[in-house]
Amino acid sequence: MEQTVLEIRDVSKTYGTVSALRNVSLDVSAGEVVVIIGPSGSGKSTLCRCVNRLETIDSGAVLFRGAPVPEEGRALAAVRSQMSMVFQSFNLFGNKTVLENVTLAPRRVKKIPRVHAEEQARQLLARVGVAEHAHKLPSQLSGGQQQRVAIARALAMEPALMLFDEPTSALDPEMIEEVLQVMSELACSGVTMLVVTHEMGFARNLASRIVFMADGEVVEEAPPAQFFSNPATERARQFLSKVRTH
Repeated sequence: MEQTVLEIRDVSKTYGTVSALRNVSLDVSAGEVVVIIGPSGSGKSTLCRCVNRLETIDSGAVLFRGAPVPEEGRALAAVRSQMSMVFQSFNLFGNKTVLENVTLAPRRVKKIPRVHAEEQARQLLARVGVAEHAHKLPSQLSGGQQQRVAIARALAMEPALMLFDEPTSALDPEMIEEVLQVMSELACSGVTMLVVTHEMGFARNLASRIVFMADGEVVEEAPPAQFFSNPATERARQFLSKVRTH
């Protein structure tokens, strides 16, 4: 039986009078690529950020490897070290080189010696296709290159779960493809991923399961072939009629 890595149970979240999430439940098993899609403002990114408590939840529960995600402190930091997140805006340290960005967390959090951390970092940078930029600062790279560095940094912690919050939305069109290529290779290699994205091609071709959200709720969940060819709900049909799905 597949190990359940993440359990989201009846999670709700409000901002003032706005319900961002309404009783959302979702599981992610080891090796799965679960892709969350839906219109803007549907709660996708909020849900992703609630998983590692970048956003607090009003009610419900989030469990990681069978235990509730701690609310704060060292216990939360320990869980976050096992669920790496890749953001829209890269979030690299501008005053550190690419190599330093990738080695920082393994050295500080996991106490890996510098020589080993750097060896691992160079392997990861090669894996995402930016090894030759190890000595550069983020500002010297394109957006696509910076996002690939961010993915290498996330992988450096050897996480049990990778969270992607619209990782291509800040990129120029020609850079989107290079980031999606890296994500595709990760998906095919068995990395457990929860991906919020507008990229329907990635969702169609690489998701284990599609989760369609609208108005803060999970409206539909299905394998990609079923979802894209024969969605079960009118809301999903409306959405798909307005987006490019190739």
